[in-house]
Amino acid sequence: MEIAFVLYDGFTALDLVGPYEVIGAWPDARVRFVSTEQGFVRADAGLVVVPTDTPSSLPNPDVVVVPGSSRPFGPLENRALLDWVRHAARSATWLASVCTGAGVYAAAGLLAHRRATTHWAFRDVLASMGVDVSTDRVVIDEPFVSGAGVSAGIDMALTLTARVHGVELARRLQLMIEYDPQPPFDAGSPEKAGPDLVAATLAQFAAGAGPSEQVASR
Repeated sequence: MEIAFVLYDGFTALDLVGPYEVIGAWPDARVRFVSTEQGFVRADAGLVVVPTDTPSSLPNPDVVVVPGSSRPFGPLENRALLDWVRHAARSATWLASVCTGAGVYAAAGLLAHRRATTHWAFRDVLASMGVDVSTDRVVIDEPFVSGAGVSAGIDMALTLTARVHGVELARRLQLMIEYDPQPPFDAGSPEKAGPDLVAATLAQFAAGAGPSEQVASR
């Protein structure tokens, strides 16, 4: 099974690495990293990844995984990437996204009137693209499976593993990566964090050219 992890300039590292640690451990996985760019691809915080493929060398993967970004509109304007996603969607069994990565499928015209989740600061943007946006951490609307912001990529990957290979393997992989979240603060969603913390976080996004600044500028 060929698994295509999409790379583009400014992707968020955990959006990629979290699902990779799970899906890359599938017994039949052949992991590929596809990019429309030449050479190294740099994440938004500086991590460098070397692509293994271009759209032309990997036209028909079985699974596509699209990470999000703190600069989410760049990949939505990458015509070569969107063309490849449309083509891959014709034969792929699963189309997965993490965080704002759902926007890539929406921009490719594949998510209209379908359910998906995304980072909370990107929900309005995704909804404006015709998507039925959910606040759930993981949403399956076959062949699409989407995870909410950043860390939810691990939940998405485990959910997809259970669907493809069964619950037993998903539980085993969860134990292998010791995914046992016990966050020190109950502030992992805007519904829990409260308006003051949400406002402060949006201001931090804006200062760092994150989703909120991009939304405000459009």
